[in-house]
Amino acid sequence: MSPDLLLPLCTFAVVSSITPGPNNTMILASGLNYGFLRSVPHLLGICCGFAFMIFATGMGLHAVFEQAPLLQVILKYAGALYLLWLAWKLARAQPMNAEQAILSRPMGFFGAAAFQWVNPKAWVMGLSALTTYLPQGFKAGDAALLAGVFWVIGIFCVGAWALFGVAMRRVLQDPRSVRVFNLAMALLLVATLYPMFLA
Repeated sequence: MSPDLLLPLCTFAVVSSITPGPNNTMILASGLNYGFLRSVPHLLGICCGFAFMIFATGMGLHAVFEQAPLLQVILKYAGALYLLWLAWKLARAQPMNAEQAILSRPMGFFGAAAFQWVNPKAWVMGLSALTTYLPQGFKAGDAALLAGVFWVIGIFCVGAWALFGVAMRRVLQDPRSVRVFNLAMALLLVATLYPMFLA
């Protein structure tokens, strides 16, 4: 990869990683409901899963989708159904006391990593980055560098959303406020599907 492309790539990674989407909405809610430390596996799962998806797609999975476009359509709608299910769960979630929060489990590393494969925004980000910033005849090292840039930047950008959720805990003290917050996050999660259906 040309050094001239590194700064534009980093800029693209920051903008696409920090803007609202399914991952950021869910990690924000996790930070609020479980705190930062218990949200770390979720955070790492997002970043590692997305980086691996970019690398795997760059190394040939994209060709599979070109040969079998129906597979991409199936993933798209499976992701939409999964997001709607997550939004439903979030909208119905009741505020937890300290004991319930300890017993309840946030999304783990493998669940968050696997989610990237059905996350519409992740596919748009990944394919845009691959087609824009990888040179013709790129090598595995180029795809790995691209994935690494998104991993590093993702840790900070997605982590900022988790920290914002933690900060919201100090503001949202009463159960009614938490319910309103969870409902708002559920609606935002559903709203993230809107661009997918325009594509």
